[in-house]
Amino acid sequence: MSRNLRSHRQQTDRRLLFGFVLLLLIVGDGLIYLLYGREAALSGLLCLSFVLVPVGLIWAALAIMSLIVARARSAEDSEPK
Repeated sequence: MSRNLRSHRQQTDRRLLFGFVLLLLIVGDGLIYLLYGREAALSGLLCLSFVLVPVGLIWAALAIMSLIVARARSAEDSEPK
């Protein structure tokens, strides 16, 4: 068994984020639906999507930057000295 702590942290972060979004959608929007009805729940989903789209774009930009840095580091390590 390998002890790659960075990989473990990334996997845990992904799971926590997925759980948070799922909890927000099910519990949060579910309560809106139960208390205020279908139209309010649809408005809640619309608002959540407006929030999650910029967050997703920021995450994608950071992931792309991370890939670029990783490739640059691997190319730097492979150069003969």
